[in-house]
Amino acid sequence: MSESLELRLEAIVRSGPRLMQVLETARDLDLPDWLIFSGAVYQRVLNHLTGRDLDYGIKDYDLGYHDASDVSYDAEDAVIRRVAAAFEPPLRELVEVRNQARVHLWFEGKFGEPYASLGCTAEALERFTSATFSVGVRLEKDGRLTVAAPFGLEDLFALRLRPNPIRQTAGFARTAAAAAARWPELQIIN
Repeated sequence: MSESLELRLEAIVRSGPRLMQVLETARDLDLPDWLIFSGAVYQRVLNHLTGRDLDYGIKDYDLGYHDASDVSYDAEDAVIRRVAAAFEPPLRELVEVRNQARVHLWFEGKFGEPYASLGCTAEALERFTSATFSVGVRLEKDGRLTVAAPFGLEDLFALRLRPNPIRQTAGFARTAAAAAARWPELQIIN
Protein backbone atom coordinates (compact mmCIF):
# COMPACT_ATOMS: atom_id res chain seq x y z
CA MET A 1 0.00 0.00 0.00
CA SER A 2 1.31 3.42 -0.91
CA GLU A 3 2.56 5.25 2.18
CA SER A 4 1.65 8.63 0.69
CA LEU A 5 -1.95 7.52 0.07
CA GLU A 6 -2.11 6.13 3.58
CA LEU A 7 -0.95 9.49 4.94
CA ARG A 8 -3.56 11.30 2.83
CA LEU A 9 -6.24 8.93 4.14
CA GLU A 10 -5.12 9.57 7.70
CA ALA A 11 -5.31 13.35 7.21
CA ILE A 12 -8.84 13.05 5.80
CA VAL A 13 -9.97 10.77 8.63
CA ARG A 14 -8.48 13.01 11.29
CA SER A 15 -10.15 16.10 9.78
CA GLY A 16 -13.64 14.76 10.54
CA PRO A 17 -14.73 15.55 14.13
CA ARG A 18 -17.62 13.05 14.09
CA LEU A 19 -15.49 10.21 12.77
CA MET A 20 -12.74 11.02 15.25
CA GLN A 21 -15.28 10.95 18.08
CA VAL A 22 -16.43 7.50 16.92
CA LEU A 23 -12.83 6.29 16.68
CA GLU A 24 -11.90 7.64 20.11
CA THR A 25 -14.96 6.09 21.75
CA ALA A 26 -14.39 2.77 19.97
CA ARG A 27 -10.76 2.81 21.13
CA ASP A 28 -11.88 3.39 24.72
CA LEU A 29 -14.38 0.51 24.50
CA ASP A 30 -11.43 -1.75 23.63
CA LEU A 31 -13.43 -4.33 21.67
CA PRO A 32 -11.39 -7.23 20.31
CA ASP A 33 -9.92 -6.69 16.84
CA TRP A 34 -12.13 -3.70 15.98
CA LEU A 35 -12.24 -1.48 12.90
CA ILE A 36 -14.41 1.35 11.63
CA PHE A 37 -15.03 0.59 7.98
CA SER A 38 -17.27 0.94 4.98
CA GLY A 39 -18.92 4.27 4.13
CA ALA A 40 -17.68 6.07 7.22
CA VAL A 41 -14.20 5.87 5.70
CA TYR A 42 -14.41 5.59 1.91
CA GLN A 43 -17.27 8.10 1.55
CA ARG A 44 -15.27 10.68 3.51
CA VAL A 45 -12.40 10.28 1.04
CA LEU A 46 -14.74 10.57 -1.97
CA ASN A 47 -16.30 13.68 -0.43
CA HIS A 48 -12.90 15.25 0.19
CA LEU A 49 -11.69 14.51 -3.35
CA THR A 50 -14.86 15.88 -4.97
CA GLY A 51 -15.18 19.00 -2.81
CA ARG A 52 -18.25 17.90 -0.89
CA ASP A 53 -18.91 18.24 2.83
CA LEU A 54 -16.97 15.45 4.55
CA ASP A 55 -20.13 13.96 6.07
CA TYR A 56 -22.13 14.03 2.80
CA GLY A 57 -24.04 10.77 2.34
CA ILE A 58 -22.70 9.11 5.49
CA LYS A 59 -25.66 7.30 7.02
CA ASP A 60 -23.84 5.33 9.70
CA TYR A 61 -20.53 4.31 11.21
CA ASP A 62 -19.87 0.59 10.85
CA LEU A 63 -17.94 -0.77 13.81
CA GLY A 64 -16.81 -4.33 13.28
CA TYR A 65 -15.10 -6.43 15.89
CA HIS A 66 -14.07 -10.08 15.99
CA ASP A 67 -14.82 -12.23 19.03
CA ALA A 68 -14.92 -15.94 18.17
CA SER A 69 -15.17 -16.92 21.84
CA ASP A 70 -18.95 -16.41 21.77
CA VAL A 71 -20.76 -16.08 18.45
CA SER A 72 -24.22 -16.08 19.96
CA TYR A 73 -26.71 -13.35 19.16
CA ASP A 74 -26.98 -12.61 22.89
CA ALA A 75 -23.25 -11.91 23.19
CA GLU A 76 -23.30 -9.62 20.16
CA ASP A 77 -26.42 -7.88 21.47
CA ALA A 78 -24.68 -7.21 24.78
CA VAL A 79 -21.83 -5.51 22.89
CA ILE A 80 -24.33 -3.53 20.78
CA ARG A 81 -25.97 -2.25 23.98
CA ARG A 82 -22.58 -1.45 25.55
CA VAL A 83 -21.50 0.52 22.49
CA ALA A 84 -24.82 2.38 22.30
CA ALA A 85 -24.46 3.41 25.94
CA ALA A 86 -21.04 4.91 25.18
CA PHE A 87 -22.46 7.40 22.66
CA GLU A 88 -24.83 10.34 22.95
CA PRO A 89 -27.45 10.97 20.27
CA PRO A 90 -27.22 11.29 17.32
CA LEU A 91 -24.13 9.04 17.20
CA ARG A 92 -25.86 6.48 19.41
CA GLU A 93 -28.24 5.78 16.53
CA LEU A 94 -25.56 5.98 13.84
CA VAL A 95 -22.94 3.53 15.13
CA GLU A 96 -23.77 0.02 13.90
CA VAL A 97 -21.89 -2.80 15.58
CA ARG A 98 -21.40 -6.34 14.28
CA ASN A 99 -19.28 -9.24 15.46
CA GLN A 100 -17.48 -10.33 12.31
CA ALA A 101 -16.97 -13.78 13.84
CA ARG A 102 -20.71 -14.45 13.42
CA VAL A 103 -21.50 -12.87 10.03
CA HIS A 104 -21.35 -16.28 8.34
CA LEU A 105 -24.30 -17.38 10.51
CA TRP A 106 -26.76 -14.92 8.95
CA PHE A 107 -25.25 -13.54 5.72
CA GLU A 108 -26.54 -16.14 3.25
CA GLY A 109 -30.07 -15.95 4.66
CA LYS A 110 -30.09 -12.17 4.28
CA PHE A 111 -28.18 -11.75 1.00
CA GLY A 112 -28.57 -15.13 -0.72
CA GLU A 113 -24.83 -15.70 -1.10
CA PRO A 114 -22.60 -18.08 0.87
CA TYR A 115 -20.18 -16.49 3.30
CA ALA A 116 -17.37 -18.46 4.95
CA SER A 117 -16.40 -17.65 8.51
CA LEU A 118 -13.82 -14.93 9.10
CA GLY A 119 -10.62 -15.26 11.10
CA CYS A 120 -10.35 -11.53 11.88
CA THR A 121 -12.15 -8.25 11.25
CA ALA A 122 -9.84 -7.14 8.42
CA GLU A 123 -10.79 -10.27 6.44
CA ALA A 124 -14.29 -8.80 6.10
CA LEU A 125 -12.82 -6.08 3.87
CA GLU A 126 -11.79 -8.76 1.38
CA ARG A 127 -15.47 -9.63 0.93
CA PHE A 128 -16.89 -6.15 0.26
CA THR A 129 -18.74 -5.62 -3.03
CA SER A 130 -16.09 -3.24 -4.34
CA ALA A 131 -12.35 -3.14 -3.86
CA THR A 132 -12.70 0.64 -3.62
CA PHE A 133 -14.84 0.32 -0.49
CA SER A 134 -12.50 -2.16 1.21
CA VAL A 135 -10.86 0.14 3.73
CA GLY A 136 -11.02 0.28 7.52
CA VAL A 137 -9.28 2.22 10.27
CA ARG A 138 -8.55 1.81 13.96
CA LEU A 139 -7.29 4.44 16.37
CA GLU A 140 -4.64 2.84 18.56
CA LYS A 141 -4.06 3.58 22.25
CA ASP A 142 -0.99 5.67 21.38
CA GLY A 143 -2.95 7.78 18.87
CA ARG A 144 -1.59 6.10 15.73
CA LEU A 145 -4.10 5.24 13.04
CA THR A 146 -3.99 1.71 11.68
CA VAL A 147 -5.26 1.40 8.11
CA ALA A 148 -6.50 -1.88 6.65
CA ALA A 149 -6.97 -1.89 2.86
CA PRO A 150 -6.41 -5.32 1.30
CA PHE A 151 -6.69 -3.99 -2.27
CA GLY A 152 -4.74 -0.79 -1.60
CA LEU A 153 -5.96 2.78 -1.77
CA GLU A 154 -5.11 3.58 -5.38
CA ASP A 155 -8.64 3.06 -6.77
CA LEU A 156 -10.22 5.09 -3.98
CA PHE A 157 -7.94 8.08 -4.52
CA ALA A 158 -8.26 7.78 -8.33
CA LEU A 159 -12.08 7.86 -8.03
CA ARG A 160 -12.29 4.40 -9.66
CA LEU A 161 -14.99 1.97 -8.61
CA ARG A 162 -14.40 -1.64 -9.53
CA PRO A 163 -15.73 -4.96 -8.34
CA ASN A 164 -13.94 -6.95 -5.69
CA PRO A 165 -11.29 -8.90 -7.66
CA ILE A 166 -11.49 -12.01 -5.47
CA ARG A 167 -15.20 -12.17 -4.61
CA GLN A 168 -17.64 -11.25 -7.35
CA THR A 169 -21.08 -10.40 -5.97
CA ALA A 170 -24.44 -9.94 -7.60
CA GLY A 171 -24.78 -6.55 -5.90
CA PHE A 172 -21.97 -4.66 -7.66
CA ALA A 173 -24.14 -3.13 -10.43
CA ARG A 174 -26.65 -1.82 -7.87
CA THR A 175 -23.87 -0.55 -5.59
CA ALA A 176 -22.07 1.14 -8.49
CA ALA A 177 -25.24 2.86 -9.70
CA ALA A 178 -25.98 4.21 -6.21
CA ALA A 179 -22.40 5.44 -5.79
CA ALA A 180 -22.36 7.09 -9.24
CA ALA A 181 -25.59 8.91 -8.39
CA ARG A 182 -23.89 10.46 -5.34
CA TRP A 183 -20.45 10.94 -6.92
CA PRO A 184 -20.83 11.31 -10.70
CA GLU A 185 -17.06 11.88 -10.85
CA LEU A 186 -16.51 8.14 -10.24
CA GLN A 187 -15.19 6.00 -13.06
CA ILE A 188 -17.05 2.68 -12.97
CA ILE A 189 -15.01 -0.32 -14.10
CA ASN A 190 -16.93 -3.60 -14.52
